[in-house]
Amino acid sequence: MKKKNTDKIAGPGRLDYHQSVIQVPDHVLIPFIMGDGTGPDIWKASQPVFNTAVKHAYQGTRKISWREILAGEKAFKKTGNWLPEETLQAIKDFHLAIKGPLTTPVGGGIRSINVQLRHELELYACVRPVKYIKGVPSPVKRPQDVDMIIFRENMEDLYAGIEWQQGSKGAVKLLNFLEDTFWIKISDDAGLGLKPISIKNTKRLMRRAVQYAIAQKKQSVTIVHKGNIMKFTEGAFRNWAYEVAKDEFGDQTITEKECAERFRGKAPGDKIVIKDRIADAMFQQVLLRPAEYQVIAAPNLNGDYLSDALAAQVGGLGMAPGANIGDTAAVFEATHGTAPKYAGKDMVNPGSLLLSGAMMFDYLGWKEAAQFVRQAIEKTISQKIVTYDLARQMKGAKQVSCSGFGKAVCNNILKLKV
Repeated sequence: MKKKNTDKIAGPGRLDYHQSVIQVPDHVLIPFIMGDGTGPDIWKASQPVFNTAVKHAYQGTRKISWREILAGEKAFKKTGNWLPEETLQAIKDFHLAIKGPLTTPVGGGIRSINVQLRHELELYACVRPVKYIKGVPSPVKRPQDVDMIIFRENMEDLYAGIEWQQGSKGAVKLLNFLEDTFWIKISDDAGLGLKPISIKNTKRLMRRAVQYAIAQKKQSVTIVHKGNIMKFTEGAFRNWAYEVAKDEFGDQTITEKECAERFRGKAPGDKIVIKDRIADAMFQQVLLRPAEYQVIAAPNLNGDYLSDALAAQVGGLGMAPGANIGDTAAVFEATHGTAPKYAGKDMVNPGSLLLSGAMMFDYLGWKEAAQFVRQAIEKTISQKIVTYDLARQMKGAKQVSCSGFGKAVCNNILKLKV
C-alpha cells in the first residue's frame, strides 16, 4: 500500500486513506497499549527510543505524540472490560496502534484479547519478519542465513475460536448431527472445534505477501500448508494462493514447477518463484536450508508455529517483531508473552517491541527512523550491552536492565549520521 506524507506539522494528527494511499501527517499521534506483566517495563524502555529516533532522523520536521489506550488487566481494573469499545474505536479512528503483550488464559477464562483485536479490526495479516542480528547468540550454525518474513493468515483456521467444550449442549448437539447426517462417529467425551479457511481471507493474505515480495525485490514466496492431509482447508489454501499469483501477478511470478520445466530450475531474473511446502517438512527446511526461503504465506496455526521456530534461531521471541495489518489499520506488537514473574523487575529484553516500532516507522514511510532503531540495536549488541536473556549466553557481556538497554540504544542512535 502506498504512503504519502502531508505537510501538517502544527499539531498531532491521524493517518487517513485516499484511494488506498495512506496519508501520513508530519506530526503523528500514535495510540499505545502498555500491556500486561512485563508490558510496562518494555514500553518504558522503548518509548524514549522511538522519540529519539524520530527527533534525530528528522530534526523537528517530523514528530510523534502518544495517547494511551487500555486493554488487558489495566483496562479490566479501570472499566470492568478487558477490551473496551473506546480502545477499538481509537484504533479505527487513528488507523494505527502499538502494544505490549496481553494476558491470555489457557484452557478457559476470557477469549484471547489479541485474537479479538484482530477480528474486530479485520487485521487479516500477521506479519513477522525474522532476521539475524550479528552478535546475538543462536543455537544454529548459520543464523546469518535466516532472513525471512512470514505472512500468517489472522482471521480463521483453528484460531477462529469456534469450539464447544466437552459435554456441553453444543458439543452433544454437534456430535449427534455429525453422526446422524454424515455417519461420522466421534467419541462422546470429545471437545470440538471448527477449522474454516476461506477464499477471501486466503487470497487477500497471499496478495499482500506477493506485493511485498515485488516491492522488496525478493526472489520467492513459499506457501506453507498441510494440504496432503487437510485437503479442503489447507489444500484449498495452497490452491487459492497459487491462483492469486497466476491471475493477479502472472507477469511477475513463475511457479517452481514451471521454473524446473522451462528454465532448468533457474528462474528468470525478473520473476518471483512461487513454491509450496508441506508444513512439517518446512520446519526442517528453515533449520537446514533457510537461505532458500524469503517470503512465507501460511494459514494461522502453521504461521504461528513457524514464526516462533524461526525466532528461536535469531535470539528468541525477545528479538522477534510483529504486526497485525489490515486494509485500513495496523497494530504493531511485542510477540512474546507477559512473563508475569518478571513484571516490574526491569529485567526483560525490550527488543521485540523496539523492532516492532521500527516496522511501524516503515509502515508510515519513515524509513530513516526505522533504520536508526535497527542500526542502534545492532550496535548495542555488538558492544555486548544486553539484557539477562542474552548476557547468560554471551562471553564478556555487560548485563543491563530493560531500561538500561533502551538508554544504550538511545545513545547509539545519537551517534548515527543524519
